[in-house]
Amino acid sequence: MTTAVTHSQQRADVRVVALVAFAFGAALVFTTGFAHSAMLHSAAHDTRHSLSFPCH
Repeated sequence: MTTAVTHSQQRADVRVVALVAFAFGAALVFTTGFAHSAMLHSAAHDTRHSLSFPCH
């Protein structure tokens, strides 16, 4: 028995995955960016610089 997946269902699935990935990424950036621990913040800061991500 096969199940037919419509184009609109596939688009909805892609949107959900994209939203979850964006939320995870944003949480990671803001968690490390606003961390009170100087070591955690510095590690995230150095990582951003090494990836050429503007953080200033």
